Amino acid sequence: MYYGWVVLGVVFTAIIMAAGLRSLPGPLMKPLEDEFGWDRATISVAVSLNLLLFGLLGPVVGRITDQRGPKVVMLAGLVAGSIGVLGIIVSREPWHLWLLWGVLGGMGAGASTGVVVATVASRWFTKRRGLAVGILSAAMSAGQLVFLPIVMAVIVFEGWRTAVGLVAGAVLVIALPLVAVLMKNDPKDVGQTIEGGAPGAAGAMQSAPPVYAASQNPFRTVDFWLLSCSYFVCGFTTLGLIGTHLIPHALDHGIPEVATASLLGAMGFMNFVGTTAAGWLSDRFDKRKLLAMIYGFRGLSLIALPFLNDVTTLAVFAVIYGLDWIATVPPTVGLCADLYGRLRVGSVYGWVLLSHQVGAAAAAYLGGVAKVALGDYGFAFAGAGVLALLAVGMSLRVSRPVRQPRPTATAATAGA
Repeated sequence: MYYGWVVLGVVFTAIIMAAGLRSLPGPLMKPLEDEFGWDRATISVAVSLNLLLFGLLGPVVGRITDQRGPKVVMLAGLVAGSIGVLGIIVSREPWHLWLLWGVLGGMGAGASTGVVVATVASRWFTKRRGLAVGILSAAMSAGQLVFLPIVMAVIVFEGWRTAVGLVAGAVLVIALPLVAVLMKNDPKDVGQTIEGGAPGAAGAMQSAPPVYAASQNPFRTVDFWLLSCSYFVCGFTTLGLIGTHLIPHALDHGIPEVATASLLGAMGFMNFVGTTAAGWLSDRFDKRKLLAMIYGFRGLSLIALPFLNDVTTLAVFAVIYGLDWIATVPPTVGLCADLYGRLRVGSVYGWVLLSHQVGAAAAAYLGGVAKVALGDYGFAFAGAGVLALLAVGMSLRVSRPVRQPRPTATAATAGA
């Protein structure tokens, strides 16, 4: 059996657990507001710091992961993220929340997800790289699907501190030992070659040469900035805005907590389907057009969101929006590899991810400000939808990579 699938399973599980940590901002917004009297703009500062640190660490994590491997990075991230989340329990002042949940939690999230997905998929897979990225990206949705209903129910019946301890404990008890024991950095560590790269057929199965030479600075290419700007929009329209403010929006309109959690669980399930499908499609079709289609559907659904204020209409939104929640990751990672080479995926994608998290941090804070200033989230949701439509054009302007050569019958015979 190819050990890459074991690594994929381990990382998938770890990311599910880490996604549990990252699913807490929405459910905790109202309990913290009620207990401490902090307004949503104050609480949103912690969420913004968390998302911003996630991104700022991207280039650093990418370089370390390229040089040292993903295992040590994931272990450090899981520990830091758990400690940061547990710190919420002892917070008494806003700056406690900002330091522990914002700074430490953001550093942990940056080291345990994000760039690790791109690096693991590129180190272990070639012809199924898009599918691998899709599966690992979908793990974040699976984490939402698993943890959000549980967290909301525990908050209602046992209190928010118990819910925080439950999520952090799951990371430390399940994810950390799995990564420590079973995670491997590279196929050569278990005496294997990269999937799709058997020695006898190496010439036929290698990836096509990247568009840009290894010596070329990504910052001096238009494609890097197109990917970064569109990914800024991705972060703005997902983690920052919907991930932070959709639950408070639903609660403001009288939708019960458990019903809201069920809606988000449905969104997580649909995103699992959509992101995995996006990974499969990115191995077979033009990644630029796929990316544009995802942003288009997202933009239209966000523009409609201010008019959806009951369980039925929000359920429709959850299905449509859920299909593309993290579906941008496989084609974006694939374009980074196609344009700059798979050996630079960690470093290049780390910088692109930074742009994503800057957008997420901006939306988390500005969404709270919009609520305080205007009384609802309508303007914030509609504005994010317009940004998503602008990202459609950015995606289509990215250079077309050279298609990966398929194995030939002659090469396969030679390999045999």
